[in-house]
Amino acid sequence: MKKLNLGILAHVDAGKTSLTERLLHRTGVIDEVGSVDAGTTQTDSLELERRRGITIRSAVATFVLDGLKVNLIDTPGHSDFISEVERALAVLDGAVLVVSAVEGVQPQTRILMRTLRRLEIPTLVFVNKIDRGGARPEGVLREIRDRLTPAAAVLTAVADAGTPRARATPLGPDTDPEFGVRVGELLADHDDDFLAAYLDEEHVLSEKEYTEELAAQTARGLVHPVFFGSALTGEGLDQLVRGIRELLPAVHDAGDAPLRATVFKVDRGTRGEAVAYLRLRSGTLGTRDSVTLHRVDHTGRVTEHAGRVTALRVFEHGSATAEIRATAGDIAQVWGLKDVRVGDRAGHLDGPPPRNFFAPPSLETVVRPEHPADAGRLHAALRMLDEQDPSIDLRQDEENAAGAVVRLYGEVQKEILGSTLAESFGVRVRFDPTRTVCIEKPVGTGEALIELDTRTHNYFWATVGLRVGPAEPGAGIVFRLAVELGSLPLAFHKAIEETVHATLRHGLYGWQVTDCAVTLTRTGFASPVSAADDFRKATPLVLMDALRQAGTQVYEPVSAFELEVPATRLSPVLAKLAELGANPGVPTAEGDVFRLEGTMPTSVVHDFNQRVPGLTQGEGVFLAEHRDYRPAGGRPPVRPRPEGPNPLNRDEYILHVLKRV
Repeated sequence: MKKLNLGILAHVDAGKTSLTERLLHRTGVIDEVGSVDAGTTQTDSLELERRRGITIRSAVATFVLDGLKVNLIDTPGHSDFISEVERALAVLDGAVLVVSAVEGVQPQTRILMRTLRRLEIPTLVFVNKIDRGGARPEGVLREIRDRLTPAAAVLTAVADAGTPRARATPLGPDTDPEFGVRVGELLADHDDDFLAAYLDEEHVLSEKEYTEELAAQTARGLVHPVFFGSALTGEGLDQLVRGIRELLPAVHDAGDAPLRATVFKVDRGTRGEAVAYLRLRSGTLGTRDSVTLHRVDHTGRVTEHAGRVTALRVFEHGSATAEIRATAGDIAQVWGLKDVRVGDRAGHLDGPPPRNFFAPPSLETVVRPEHPADAGRLHAALRMLDEQDPSIDLRQDEENAAGAVVRLYGEVQKEILGSTLAESFGVRVRFDPTRTVCIEKPVGTGEALIELDTRTHNYFWATVGLRVGPAEPGAGIVFRLAVELGSLPLAFHKAIEETVHATLRHGLYGWQVTDCAVTLTRTGFASPVSAADDFRKATPLVLMDALRQAGTQVYEPVSAFELEVPATRLSPVLAKLAELGANPGVPTAEGDVFRLEGTMPTSVVHDFNQRVPGLTQGEGVFLAEHRDYRPAGGRPPVRPRPEGPNPLNRDEYILHVLKRV
């Protein structure tokens, strides 16, 4: 059976989950269409999701269309949960992007479409809510072509838009005289063979030929078919279902190919055990199979660990699963993989590690239990949540052992985290004010050396020399050798490299150091006395001495924003942007609305977002996402260092190490 992993993506409140419900009903998976407002939807299974009416975590539901098995993945629409969307994108074969016929193309919609196009994920566009008052199909279609994709192929027509009588009818060469001109010319722009056939006056292209070429170009991300309808009434769903079946590329079983799979979600079972969700790219996987898991850390290094599958279930019908062997294209729930994390890749590893589609969170907060006695339960709960969402980057609070530091995309995510801890784990917490996460980059070059002298022992049975300097932008941490690889046992080399990466999590001002090249210039050891631990202890001292000589610059995060403002409110909005240090571009007039794009310090995004309703009389639309970093002005912000030995204080560090010996 052919298979398709299909993502449903949208700006919040565009009707994404309602469309998922309607598709499940249309294909016979559920008997009644659930309601987001009533909290009865199939894919919003968390109590928090049902109560708040938003999708927080991706969910899977499966249906069959004429021999095509579709794994439908419903993703969050709120920008605070963009990391959940990112994980879903990594396993998709195709997508449906939902746009409201009333609100039109929103800033978050543009971000999603840019990402889908960059990843070349075949995408259909569904314009929802044509039956709602204020629906404007023609206007939204112009927005789609202007803001999302110029290659929009309209496959349905709308009548009586904005009324309960709204109808969507299919368009094709047999029903629409203009279809050949509109769609044919669009397809001919991308394929010379089709252009020749289109211009051949002796041959009239059939609907089958148009569909085949449309499917081929959709699969390559060259064109984006557009459908209109209503998830509430089911109008236009037949055409969308046909588009899913005929226009999006299905997966064929790769036969005896090696296993390649991606972990895109981790849940907890009824006994607290980890349940991994894997999408299989090739090969097969079943109960009692042994697998190798590959993990890419924040520096790009790949580590491996083995696991054994104790139980496996494949999504087959709705949210129901079956105990069968998983094959290419399947999504499976897997038990028994210890220490599994989102993003792990199972089986054969080929090609470079997948890159992040969205920037990591640029905010962080400290979370503490309301009752100090709950500290242990809080940390256990946060470790489980960190498995499910590694982007929170859990670490110990440097100032209070009872607390923990987590990274965030926004304030809504913080609210959800607090509710989850209280309701799912029974731990009530309080948060410190959210702060921005800065980074450090070296500005010069520095060198340092600790040399082993067997006559006057230097506290470490190790010689380590390091040179620190700037690396290319975006390079992260680059570790190089200026010594022969065989000059040390391999375990000693590994100890130095691992310690370099760990130490640079906290630079001179306490922030993560990046775009930094570290070169190992000298090594030495005394056999059989020296051990890998000597190199782990010596390396931080040498590294921080070299970094101090090089110096670092603190960089603060900058967010790109998009803003829609009523023309009458443009002046106060521009004044507030200037006050907050933003850099807006030239406003663009679109009717009685102005569109603004620009950048602002991430530290002021939340404050400005809170002010938008008042500044625009409730009519403004604002969205911001992390874009880049810029040198921090004034006195560099300092982040507290973690508890334990501080390699910036040589005497204190050595005393601490000696106490542990």
